[in-house]
Amino acid sequence: MVIRQRGIEVIEEQKQPPCIAVIGAGYWGINHVRNYHQLGALKTVCDASPSSLAQIGEKFPGVELEADYDKVLADPEIHGIVIATPAETHYRLAMAALEAGKHTLVEKPLTLKVNDGEQVVELARQRQLTLMVGHLLEYHPAVLRLRELMASGALGELRYIYSTRLNLGKIRREENILWSFAPHDIALILRLLGEFPSRIAATGGAYLQPHIADVTVTNMEFSQGIHAQIFVSWLHPYKEQRLVVVGSKRMAVFDDVRKELKLMIYDHQIEFVNGEPVMIKSEGIPETLEPAEPLRRQCLEFLDCLQTGRRPLTDGESGLQVLRVLAAAEASLASKGMPVETVAATSR
Repeated sequence: MVIRQRGIEVIEEQKQPPCIAVIGAGYWGINHVRNYHQLGALKTVCDASPSSLAQIGEKFPGVELEADYDKVLADPEIHGIVIATPAETHYRLAMAALEAGKHTLVEKPLTLKVNDGEQVVELARQRQLTLMVGHLLEYHPAVLRLRELMASGALGELRYIYSTRLNLGKIRREENILWSFAPHDIALILRLLGEFPSRIAATGGAYLQPHIADVTVTNMEFSQGIHAQIFVSWLHPYKEQRLVVVGSKRMAVFDDVRKELKLMIYDHQIEFVNGEPVMIKSEGIPETLEPAEPLRRQCLEFLDCLQTGRRPLTDGESGLQVLRVLAAAEASLASKGMPVETVAATSR
């Protein structure tokens, strides 16, 4: 079996991988199915749609197909549950999985309410079970490299972070754009800064459905004057997924839409000539990244945590922190951008 240790894939053929059941075989769940199948860990796929299960049966012969979630939870051979269903079902399905004694990975967001998220995290703690949240981009090679650069001081003192996640669709009715798109970027920013924001403000607009925002801009203030901004929209003419980190020495740009050269470093300098600031621009220098699929890394992390008992990078508490930011941003959005002061949280 292949497992991940500190970002490195290691072959350990002597260990039998845990048995995994993937709940939800739709748009994103099929990717979990593919990865766990390739890793030799997939036992069962559960979905309420007969057509979805039929497609799984054709593509992955030998995998058990089940429409009854309770039967999956009752299977003693299944060690881990991967929940890749619509966000409004996460709380119910995760609680049931933990109650059944199953280690659980929930796709983002963990739940749609902070109180629900707290209950899920507490139940996992009480049962001493692994709870992991699918904040996929934290396993991206570009993000892992960016964390290394920031930790080494290569970018200098951090000034601000700006992220965009824009596309045309997929438009949802159960959650707004903030809850659908922003969790990725919130998770990244919290991880990169290692702290919780002290103030959050959000504005946006609902154009397609009443009271469901299609576009939002969220501002977060951190200690030492660091600011972060997140712009998300599913009403945009083209796809853009970009994270910009500005430091006192260098700037980094992670562009996940590009097929190559996803992480670029810019050594721009500002000099003062006769008291006037003059920008001296430089060509971007690409960072060499290992060709690893982020979802594969995430799957490996889950399997490794089930085997070793260690705490995953994107554990339940980290998912809960993202929920708290989302809730504060939602409150600000409802009050037309009024800033929300947040309670200081322990750095992760």
